[in-house]
Amino acid sequence: MLRFDAYRNGESAKDTDLAGAYVFGQDAIPVRADLAAANGQISCIKRTPGACGLALLWEAGQAGRFLLSTARLPERNAPYNLNVELARAQLGRIAQKREDWGLFDFPSAEGLNREFAAVRKKFIDSLKATSPAEAARLGDAALEAGVTLGEKMTLFHADVLLKRRKASGTAAGFGCVVDLLAAADEYTDRLREAFDFISVPMPWKQTEPKERHYQYSLVDAWINWAARARKPVHAGPLLSFKPKHLPEWLYIWEHDYEALRDLAYEHIQRMVQRYERHVGLWNVVSAIHADNSFNLNFDELMELTRMSCLLVKKLAPHAQVMIDLTMPWGEYYARNQRTIPPLLYADMAVQSGIKFDAFGLQIYMGVPVDGYYVRDLMQISSLLDEFVGFGKGLHITACSVPSNVGADAWDAWGGQAPVPKGGQWHQPWSPRLQAEWVQAFCRVALSKPYVESICWRDLADYEGHFIPHGGLCRNNMEPKLAFKELRNFRATLAEAPSGKRQAEAEPPNRPPIHVRQERQRSGRVTDELDGPVGGDSFGMGHDAEERGEQQHPAAHPDHARERGRQQSHDRQDDVRRRAQIASPPSMGCRDRRPCFPDAQLRYAGWRREPRLFGH
Repeated sequence: MLRFDAYRNGESAKDTDLAGAYVFGQDAIPVRADLAAANGQISCIKRTPGACGLALLWEAGQAGRFLLSTARLPERNAPYNLNVELARAQLGRIAQKREDWGLFDFPSAEGLNREFAAVRKKFIDSLKATSPAEAARLGDAALEAGVTLGEKMTLFHADVLLKRRKASGTAAGFGCVVDLLAAADEYTDRLREAFDFISVPMPWKQTEPKERHYQYSLVDAWINWAARARKPVHAGPLLSFKPKHLPEWLYIWEHDYEALRDLAYEHIQRMVQRYERHVGLWNVVSAIHADNSFNLNFDELMELTRMSCLLVKKLAPHAQVMIDLTMPWGEYYARNQRTIPPLLYADMAVQSGIKFDAFGLQIYMGVPVDGYYVRDLMQISSLLDEFVGFGKGLHITACSVPSNVGADAWDAWGGQAPVPKGGQWHQPWSPRLQAEWVQAFCRVALSKPYVESICWRDLADYEGHFIPHGGLCRNNMEPKLAFKELRNFRATLAEAPSGKRQAEAEPPNRPPIHVRQERQRSGRVTDELDGPVGGDSFGMGHDAEERGEQQHPAAHPDHARERGRQQSHDRQDDVRRRAQIASPPSMGCRDRRPCFPDAQLRYAGWRREPRLFGH
């Protein structure tokens, strides 16, 4: 058994809230344990041997209120000082990330290194304190400074890698999960304004509410809109065991795995065959590692994952196949042993040879529910670092935080999810704080070169939105500060470096621009791609005429004109072949009518407004 003495403001904490708390073991995997708090002490009766740690929602001074963890500690008779152990663990994480991120190699990080020394001194002072209460007070100061320093380090490292990404021209997409019931012009106008692609949900409960009775009208409407608006489509999840995604009739087969598997196969086959020409990325399996509504065992869950990915890969070979993860820190595993820890599930999917292209990751914060408590930026960055070893791309399939601490009767929780109890980032949630979090999160996520896209959960605070006040717009479609910040960040990231813009504007081996302009004025060039009518793409036939050189008999104007047309067609075919080879799988599309390369959209020239926050 582990015991911790908890203190607040130098006094014994009599009312410690253990909501969201859990015990974890090796590799930060949660374990089953009984937690109790009484008389200023927290008791952890764990059911597994070995060293374990405690994670709980805790104040970190002005830095905020986060779900923080201690280090793994051995059992002993005397209780540990919780405040000191939280500071010790934070200091250890900072030291580890300084090494992992190579911050010793940056001269501009000297200030961060001095801050680290100051935080370490505060922690050492807490170890030297003569009384537990004094040690706790000094430990709280070290924890506050440590969390602040950790976020500074995270943003410093993110900005370094983000500059490299921008210089290399690596694209990143910004999207939004659409509301199937939303059809207002203001809603679609906001989508056009700020996003590169849309994510169209395809809940089984919506498309087949009764067995063998199908309803596709809502999904069809959004697929058609995306085609008209030239927006690439991410679709799914195709298979999700969340209760809100499952039709009621499916529970008849709750104890018949073979029948359930066959029904899932037919459902996925039907959806992919209907939309495979219109979808660039399929969210095939989502959150079955956490939402195990049918109490399937480990082997059955992995078999469903394998079958689903293989089927989609067969039916839509040009599209990306994605496995989506939710609750990425895995708190749910401490409550339900019929689930699978998220990173273990991801590792098994890779090691078992399942055919898929990328992982998806959902990150929600601000709700007092397992998986949705507030975490600091260093925890988020460390989580994303875990995916580098899988060798797969990563898409942030959904993210959201609140913009207000008041009750929200229109959210998915019916106004019963008090935002203040879910933690806070620096200060209580507000529209400005939401915008600051959006910018910081985008900087951290897109600094990872394997992160390919970021998708926001709700565009507006319409009825049923997931996180309270989590939309980028109010329910009247008035943009919040976070909408403007996301739009401006997207535009800034899309700006190519000046050297690259010049290289793109002046490809090698082309005549000077004044020569091409003169040819266009004289009518010798009819199209930029096809080149001149009477010669090759650089107008060599006309140059020979201008120089007065004797032309070959084959250079007769009629012959030259015909040869120019043939060369033009050959060049167009070559350009098309190169484009098909170079196109990433996510942009593959058999029918070019509804699908367009997102590069044309990502670099569209939307008028930018001044940035809200200068970092």
